[in-house]
Amino acid sequence: MSKRDLKKYLTELSKEQLEEQLIELYEKFSPVKVYYDFVFNPKEDKLLQESKVKISHEYFPVKKPNTKRRPKAKMRRSVAQKIIKHFIMLGVDPFIIADLMFYNIEIAQTYSSNNLIKQELFYKSIFSSFEQAVNFVISNGILTEFKARIKGIHQEILQQKWKNKYDFEAILDKIDF
Repeated sequence: MSKRDLKKYLTELSKEQLEEQLIELYEKFSPVKVYYDFVFNPKEDKLLQESKVKISHEYFPVKKPNTKRRPKAKMRRSVAQKIIKHFIMLGVDPFIIADLMFYNIEIAQTYSSNNLIKQELFYKSIFSSFEQAVNFVISNGILTEFKARIKGIHQEILQQKWKNKYDFEAILDKIDF
């Protein structure tokens, strides 16, 4: 069904029929429920904090009670990407989304500063996240608000002597840092 056909169909329904369909969608489909729950009670700060905790646990997992060893860090970029995509879908404020994007990179850098990472994919993945975050702040017109964090990330890359530091510098050159 095209969008035009849907509009035509919806205009033919009475207000009561529309309400019925929306309630049915709300009850049947979890994404619809999540969307309306967010629309009517955003709590963006709480959502942001919960998301930051999830991302940090990817690098610094919490030791479970009654266990001897601390779990190994999984370092999955996909966890953060899924959260960011969810935030975009919900229409969360771009400042909050950008904050989360840069937090993901910063927590990965914190982990790599204390742990030797041999997987080349880790560095490529963080570069990809950095590129997406910079493009996101540019496209939303909020680059100036995040310049300090971008510079901080770049300084940390130089300090840790990442092999792909030139890739990061190429992005900075494009935005005239």
